[in-house]
Amino acid sequence: MKILALDTALPAVSACVYDASTQMRLVGETVPMERGHAEALLPLIHRVMDQVEGGFASLDRIAVTVGPGSFTGIRMALSAARAFGLALKIPVVGVSTLSAFAAPLVLTPKPGTIVSAIDARHGQVYVQAVTPNGSVLLAPCVLPLDEVFDKLGFGLIRVTGSAASMLALKGAARHIDVQIEGETLAPNIDFVARLGALADPAAAPPTPLYIKPPDVKPPAPFLSGRA
Repeated sequence: MKILALDTALPAVSACVYDASTQMRLVGETVPMERGHAEALLPLIHRVMDQVEGGFASLDRIAVTVGPGSFTGIRMALSAARAFGLALKIPVVGVSTLSAFAAPLVLTPKPGTIVSAIDARHGQVYVQAVTPNGSVLLAPCVLPLDEVFDKLGFGLIRVTGSAASMLALKGAARHIDVQIEGETLAPNIDFVARLGALADPAAAPPTPLYIKPPDVKPPAPFLSGRA
């Protein structure tokens, strides 16, 4: 099974094609960026697919990150994934960015609670915690940075994600054993693909995972006669 994986939920645009039968990435590309995801995504997809024997017709599934992350970024890859899935008549599955961060640690298990953390700004983090074998201890949520360890209890914490250093500093201040296992702005697209290969399409729909309201709110309705 060949899978096209897409991610624009965080400060990068990524795509890869993964062969589940050989458990190998065939081709992929990641471009770090804060803005411009919409303009960069389709050209990147076509660059990747031009290197795949059989092109789009060889694909069996599409995997796409659904968040948490940027509201606009999440929609970019989701829209593209749904469009390609519809055109190619193949399943599209959603993958959490927090799970994608955790996947490398779950696939090479060692003792310690695995915590994925993404900076949600304003002193908050998106966070998820799992056991070394991937069982959920703390479902994806958004928490004030000061409250994360209140939810995790004691013991070794293995943290990954863009907010890993933030959590490590908080842990050190509370004398909690925190090890940084990875700190990148976006998850490795290979693991988005690998999780997409394992996902049940019926249980992993390509729908946004919005954990908190957007930071930018629409303006209040214009009131006649007021400046």
